[in-house]
Amino acid sequence: MAAGGDNSSAARDALAALCEAYWYPLYAYVRRRGVDVDDARDLTQGFLTSLLERRDFETLRPDRGRFRAFLLASLKHFLANDAAHHSTLKRGGGAVLVPLAFDDAEARYRVEPVEPDTPETLYERRWALTIIDRVLAHLRQEWEADGRAAEFDELKASLLQSAPAGGYAAVAERLGTTEGAVKAAVHRLRRKFQSRLREHIAETVSHPAEVDGEIRYLVRALEA
Repeated sequence: MAAGGDNSSAARDALAALCEAYWYPLYAYVRRRGVDVDDARDLTQGFLTSLLERRDFETLRPDRGRFRAFLLASLKHFLANDAAHHSTLKRGGGAVLVPLAFDDAEARYRVEPVEPDTPETLYERRWALTIIDRVLAHLRQEWEADGRAAEFDELKASLLQSAPAGGYAAVAERLGTTEGAVKAAVHRLRRKFQSRLREHIAETVSHPAEVDGEIRYLVRALEA
C-alpha cells in the first residue's frame, strides 16, 4: 500500500524494501523453469522493473488477496506475455534497473532441493524462508540494540527446534549463565518470534483472519 501510494521518498523506500525482500523467491522460480543464470537475472530484474514502471502497486489492495500470490501470478503473466519486451530489458536496454544483490543468487540456488520440486513449490518454500529470515533479522536488530546480539545468536537455533545443538547446558556455559535462565530466555524469544511472524504475515494477506491459515500454508511449504 505504501509502495503504490505516490512518488514520495516513503513510497520509493517501500518499493525498494519489497524488491529487496522478495526478489530471490522469484529468481528461484525462474531458474527452476529451466532458464539459465544470465537470463534468470535479466527476467527477474525486468519483471520487477516492469512492476515499477507500470505502477502496478498502485492498484494492489488488501481485498485482492495474498501478496505472495499476486507476485507469482504477475511473474507468470510477465513470462508468458512479455518475451518480446524482455529483449529490450536484457542487460539494461534503457530500463530503470532495480538494484538487487544477484552476486550470491546462484550459490543459493545450487543448494536448493532438486526435483521433484516444481517451480511453484520452490517459490513457496523460498517465500516462507524469506518471511522467517526477515523476522529473525528484525528480532536480532532489537536484541543488538540492547547489547544482546551474541545471546540472540546462541538462542535463535531453538526457535525452530526443540533444543539447541549441545543442549541448553552448553549454551548456558557459553553465555555464562544457568540452564534455567537459558530455557526462560528461549521461551520469551519464541513468544516474541511468534508475535513478529504474525505481524509480518499480516502485512501480506487481505484480512487478519487469514493469518493463521497463511502460517499453516507456509509451514507446509517448508515441509514439502
